[in-house]
Amino acid sequence: MIFYFSGTGNSLYAAKMIALHTGEKLISIAEAENRAEESHEYCLRDDEIAGFVHPVYAWGPPTIVLEFIEKLQLNNYRGNYVFSIVTCGGSIGNTMKVMQNRLTKKDILLNSGFSIPMPNNYIMMGDVDSKEVEHKKLTASDETLKYINHAIDQRVNGEFKVEKGPLPWLLTGIINPLFNKNAIDTTKFQADHRCTGCGTCEKVCNLNNIKVDEKPQWGQRCSQCLACVHYCPMKAIQYGKETEKKGRYTNPKIAISEMFRG
Repeated sequence: MIFYFSGTGNSLYAAKMIALHTGEKLISIAEAENRAEESHEYCLRDDEIAGFVHPVYAWGPPTIVLEFIEKLQLNNYRGNYVFSIVTCGGSIGNTMKVMQNRLTKKDILLNSGFSIPMPNNYIMMGDVDSKEVEHKKLTASDETLKYINHAIDQRVNGEFKVEKGPLPWLLTGIINPLFNKNAIDTTKFQADHRCTGCGTCEKVCNLNNIKVDEKPQWGQRCSQCLACVHYCPMKAIQYGKETEKKGRYTNPKIAISEMFRG
């Protein structure tokens, strides 16, 4: 089974390509978390693999992914092959080490891990990639996915093919906790005059945090995925002034309906 979390489709695309190759089932971490269960129980077949596919947020795993793992119970786990894939704009710091540690606490061994550079979508700082860079990253990501699928087929153990970037201990150990504590204030989300009340933002919200009554209203929960910003067909949703002059990005190989929740 492949557990995935995705905001604008990059990680979902990677998870789908792995699932298609391996024949494994896709399981949405967001949908599991929205059920508010005390534990997430799944039963592994003897030969079944388990994968975790998600983006990197400020050089660390999204909080929702770590919360999911905290509740995860893999019944019949007997040394099954386990891997992690992190999609990123560039580097991931010590994200994979965090994943290893969290899974180890659940008595699950992470056998291998990989990072895949994908088009940038975090427009709070910087902007989306140019179309040329976007195309190059997407083309290269398909080659990386072929490599990963081969590694999974071979049950490669102990390989962690990731781009940590400089000073990963600083990025993940200090900057990431500050990001998780201070980065998102849901009161800064707003819909400008272009909003038509279409409800797309409500449908793509990973945490069912948006309700549309003529205009969208945000609650307190937020996964920091920015799906509402990027998927708005009118580009009407802003986060303060940070996104007003920025581009938008969604993975072109993922249909918007695949991102709908509920």
